[in-house]
Amino acid sequence: MSAFDCLTEIPDVLRAALERADDGVVIVDHAHRITHFNAAAERIWKLASFDVLGRDAEILALKGLQADPVADLRDEISLVRRDGSRIRTAIALSSVKIGGANHYIVFARDVTIEAERRVRIGLLHAVSDQTNRAVIISDTEQNIVYVNSAFTTLFGYTNAEAEGRRAGELIAGRHTDRKAIAKLIKRLMHGGRRGEAEVLVYDKDGEEIWVCARIDAFRDTKGRVKHIFALLEDITETKQLRSLQQLIMGALADEVPIGEIADRLCRRVEEIAPHVVCSLLHVDAAGLIHPLGGPSLPDDYSRALDGVAIGPDVGSCGTAAFYGEPVLATDLETDSRWQPYKAMPLAIGLRACWSTPVKAKDGRVIATFAFYYREPRAPSNWHRRIVEACVNLGAFAIERKEARAEIARLAYHDILTGLPNRAQLRHLITTAIDACPTGSHVALAFLDVDHFKDVNDTLGHAAGDELLIQLAQRLREQIGPEDMLGRLGGDEFVILLPQRNAESAARVAADITEALAAPLKLGSKLMPMSASIGISLYPDHATDIDTLMQQADAAMYMAKQAGRSTYRIFSAEMNGLTEQRLALIAALRRAIAEGALTLSYQPQIRSCDGAIHGVEALSRWRDAVLGDVSPAKFIPLAEECGLIEKIGLWSVREACRQMASWRRAGLNIPCVSVNLSPINFRNVTLAARLKDILAEYDLPADALMLEITEGTFMQDGVAALETMNAIRELGVGLSVDDFGTGYSSISRLAHLPIRELKIDRSFMRDIEKDAAALAIATAVVRVGQGLGMTVVAEGVETEGQRKTLAELGCDVVQGFLYAPALPPVAFERWLIEHCAEQARAMQGRLDVGPAGSDAVRRSA
Repeated sequence: MSAFDCLTEIPDVLRAALERADDGVVIVDHAHRITHFNAAAERIWKLASFDVLGRDAEILALKGLQADPVADLRDEISLVRRDGSRIRTAIALSSVKIGGANHYIVFARDVTIEAERRVRIGLLHAVSDQTNRAVIISDTEQNIVYVNSAFTTLFGYTNAEAEGRRAGELIAGRHTDRKAIAKLIKRLMHGGRRGEAEVLVYDKDGEEIWVCARIDAFRDTKGRVKHIFALLEDITETKQLRSLQQLIMGALADEVPIGEIADRLCRRVEEIAPHVVCSLLHVDAAGLIHPLGGPSLPDDYSRALDGVAIGPDVGSCGTAAFYGEPVLATDLETDSRWQPYKAMPLAIGLRACWSTPVKAKDGRVIATFAFYYREPRAPSNWHRRIVEACVNLGAFAIERKEARAEIARLAYHDILTGLPNRAQLRHLITTAIDACPTGSHVALAFLDVDHFKDVNDTLGHAAGDELLIQLAQRLREQIGPEDMLGRLGGDEFVILLPQRNAESAARVAADITEALAAPLKLGSKLMPMSASIGISLYPDHATDIDTLMQQADAAMYMAKQAGRSTYRIFSAEMNGLTEQRLALIAALRRAIAEGALTLSYQPQIRSCDGAIHGVEALSRWRDAVLGDVSPAKFIPLAEECGLIEKIGLWSVREACRQMASWRRAGLNIPCVSVNLSPINFRNVTLAARLKDILAEYDLPADALMLEITEGTFMQDGVAALETMNAIRELGVGLSVDDFGTGYSSISRLAHLPIRELKIDRSFMRDIEKDAAALAIATAVVRVGQGLGMTVVAEGVETEGQRKTLAELGCDVVQGFLYAPALPPVAFERWLIEHCAEQARAMQGRLDVGPAGSDAVRRSA
């Protein structure tokens, strides 16, 4: 039976149309029987028409066909076909009258592919909304058809607000590079490949955003562009701001001057923020402004800013630097802080200024970073992000340059005084000589502090440093603005006097000598001071720097030889004296190396019975060429040239060797005293060295006494005290030599491991007639007795001095009254004679009885 036999009422034309329709057409009569089933329906349900015509519509599994269906129904269903396959079908159901009876026409269309496409599109939408990159899809006319949620987040427009609008109208603005985008789209429309560009765009509120736009096209099967696709990445911070960092780091690595770095930074900022004119100002330690960078500002405007002091109402930059806070002036015309300064910026079209302080790590304001605008306005969020980055980068660049400048300064300046050092002085002297007019002079003055070592030894290095600082200040006050002061090192200074002859230089030296006569205040102490000055002249004395410096040094040494606190001008004869000094140092080195030094021994006698208390070992030097060289000459020389420590250790070893030799020979000498320099006590191994020496010669520790000056425990106090305690733990005695001439206090003395005090020989000369000398000697004896120490008086030459000391209770006396310092063999003869005399005296006392005691004592 034909599919149309039941539809005789339908015209043939309509039946033919239904049969050829692309959609499946099913007609169901009022009894729910299928009366028409076209070819398309056969394909959808995979059923032949003759299998379904006349049968109940349930065979089609259409749940919407009820006994009394709705008039119209549209739906999309999942259809399970007879063979078990499943497709997605769009169903439309309508009720019609055929032959006066109700029939239902079902239109069915296979939409499986479309449904799958929609699912894929939904997934793509979901993925698109999950990415942090903005997506825009537009038609070929650039009308937006889709934006993702990232676009909404970045620009503020919803899909509804964006759809239908041209992309260029939506996010492009005044400074957007439209030509770059148009070029990419044109290339795509002509079959070219995709491309990308960095452009400045704007969000819904007008804020600038730098994006990297990657643009491509969706094409149909024939290659025709159907849609344009743009993927926008926010590079505001990731690239644009990073480019600022790369610019600064690269410039610093290339040692670019700070002014050029600042200009490069400002230019780059003006590229990524086209609305602004950028400026970077340095703020010095005195609070003065100095332009660093501002290439878009006129030169006269920058010059006008140079040297302006910061303050509470000094435009935007001066105020920001003063308060350490950002300052915004949205309208320079009316802002009160700009009234004295507004004329120049307004004249060049600048109407607003926003300045931010640049701070160092320690909180100091070292610069300001400013944005000028050509219209009254506030900074955008993009501008704020730029400034935040630039402030940090600017601080880093300026601090780095300050650090490198400080390193360079330290390379040419003395750390303690800030004066030019030896390297810089050579440059200054060369410059002064090169600039010296014909017939003029350059004077060079060397200045050395007199007795500076005593300050270090007694008051410590901190006091010595303070003295040098105050000395430098006093010297600055005595020289002219064209003169230059420098420090060679230690207590040596150089004064460069351009265009000064001998007479003029001598006046400067005399003024300095007079100015130094007033004592310096070091803490609570007034410290008298003086200096020796030597002067040489260019070109009279020499034409090269090295010779000039040597001559000034030789003249200074002559000033010291003349009694210090004076000056000398170089003369040809001084060269010979300098050579003599150098020859003496060389000879001393040879003497130490070849064992040419010797020790002489001066006896120390007990006051109570005249018996020997010990001996003091004193260094002597007899040179084959120079003859006998006084210790007063070669000991200071050894201290100057670094030989004194070696001499001290040699003296200990030689004294112990001699003591061991005497003891083996039966000479009973209780103790030997050896003088050591404070330098010896800086060596932490001193106690161990002494222990080894004593063991080597099998001597008890109490056979050795070390004489030290007060400076030994005044300087490097902690280290020296540790060494002294270690020595006392060995059993070796410590004696303070020349006590009373230094600055040590009795309270400190009480806490030191000292066994003996020695009264300086300077008090002996007048002890019989000078009340002050007697009072000092009395005080030293009382201090020693009170602290349980032995008191030794040295320099005793007369019987009257000995008697006075004995009456004071002084324990031991030493001096020419008994014997000078003697070589070992001579001392042995003296000791034998002294012991014999002591024995005779003892016998005499026994013979004459008490009445003859005075005569016996005199004979001793």
